[in-house]
Amino acid sequence: PDANSRITSVFTELLERQFPIENPGQRFTMRSAKDFASQLSVHVNHLNRAIKETTGKTTTHYITERLLSEAMALLKHTDWNISEIGYCLGFEEPTHFNNFFKKLTNHTPSSYRIV
Repeated sequence: PDANSRITSVFTELLERQFPIENPGQRFTMRSAKDFASQLSVHVNHLNRAIKETTGKTTTHYITERLLSEAMALLKHTDWNISEIGYCLGFEEPTHFNNFFKKLTNHTPSSYRIV
């Protein structure tokens, strides 16, 4: 595989290693492209280019999709309160988690949980 594929593969592995979140005290800490770039010892622009060329998505989009899928799983399969879920996913404020979720799904976390 080429260098971009290798970088994308290691990035994906680092991202996945933070999941699943199994208890409310666990925290998703690497949230930005910059966080991942420093872990991979590459410049953030290099990481962004590699991810984009390999997946067609931006690094941020890739991370956001993974966060959203974990949020959906936690809302459906745990009884943790919504603030706890938001906190685990790295949102300091429940309103930030609500806004993130609603922007991407057109549902609030609580309405999604009921559906």
